[in-house]
Amino acid sequence: MTIRVLVNGALGRMGQEAVQSLRADSRFEVVGTCGRSDDLFAAIKHSQADVAVDFTNAGVVFDNSQKILAAGARPVIGTSGLMPPQIEQLKSMAQAKNLGGIIAPNCSLGAILMIKYATQWIKYFPEAEIIELHHEGKLDAPSGTALRTAQTMAALRDKVPEPRPEHILVKGARGANVEGIHVHSIRLPGLVAHQEIIFGGLDETLTVRHDSLHRRCFMPGVLLACEKVMGLTELVYGLENIID
Repeated sequence: MTIRVLVNGALGRMGQEAVQSLRADSRFEVVGTCGRSDDLFAAIKHSQADVAVDFTNAGVVFDNSQKILAAGARPVIGTSGLMPPQIEQLKSMAQAKNLGGIIAPNCSLGAILMIKYATQWIKYFPEAEIIELHHEGKLDAPSGTALRTAQTMAALRDKVPEPRPEHILVKGARGANVEGIHVHSIRLPGLVAHQEIIFGGLDETLTVRHDSLHRRCFMPGVLLACEKVMGLTELVYGLENIID
């Protein structure tokens, strides 16, 4: 069965890559594309899309996600910026409609594997910090990937380190504190999307880094999500939860 997909944010850089990749894969049919001036709800209804992919921005992603579910399509949300209460609200909405969905703060398979295995390393190295680096046009900070990484690591940490006294000379010098894990955001021209996790132990450190060098690297994850979402009956947060 060919999966009918609508791409919202199709004129953006990620949206253009998604349209191109979906059209090149025989499993999918791109039945619609939307931009900021289009009526997303009406476009989904008119196209009878099975799946709606969203690559827009943090300011509108929650509203878009609600419209996708209300229109009866399965959301694949590649836009970061959704906060935990919003995610819980979307989960309830998807459950009420018996619709599957995927919220993927990062669609890169390398980044997803980083999150997946960081949850094992944190058990042995409970002290860790995250540095995320993105292009200057990224509005939300920390990135959705960094938030997801920190939240997942914190939830599975067996031992919470004792807080140390700090003398902060400049506010923000230690970055954001996400459930006890410090996250540092960098925004510069020339970057795409990068993340580094540094684990500290007794006389040793473990560092893992992922670099997205082109937006094409996100597309295998987008295609995987568009396929897997058809078999879901709930909204799943994080691609790491649908890969083996």
